[in-house]
Amino acid sequence: MSIQKNSEVTSIDGNEGTKIKQYFHPHNTLNGIRFSLAQFTIKQGKRSLRHKVQSSEIYYILEGNGNLRINNESFDVKKDDSAYVPPLSEQFIENTGTSDLRFLCIVDPAWKPEDEIILE
Repeated sequence: MSIQKNSEVTSIDGNEGTKIKQYFHPHNTLNGIRFSLAQFTIKQGKRSLRHKVQSSEIYYILEGNGNLRINNESFDVKKDDSAYVPPLSEQFIENTGTSDLRFLCIVDPAWKPEDEIILE
């Protein structure tokens, strides 16, 4: 069993100007999981870079308001909304609110740098 305490998980800077806390990933969990779970924070007026990931993703919004672009579709998201992003979808998420946009991202199979393509 693994327990990750938010206060003990170090935040890193993401490629897109986001803050990321990687809670679970096969490299830091001993129970053989194949997915990764991370928390992202995007400051007001900022967005992630347009990118594609080879894995499927689920976003769960913890707080704030945003606009999620998946391929040519646009979705307004807010606290307690969730969204499925199919593998290799062109995507980015923008903070459209007045406070931080925080969300969890579950990636299956687990996120790896070589599986992500930055498009800008």
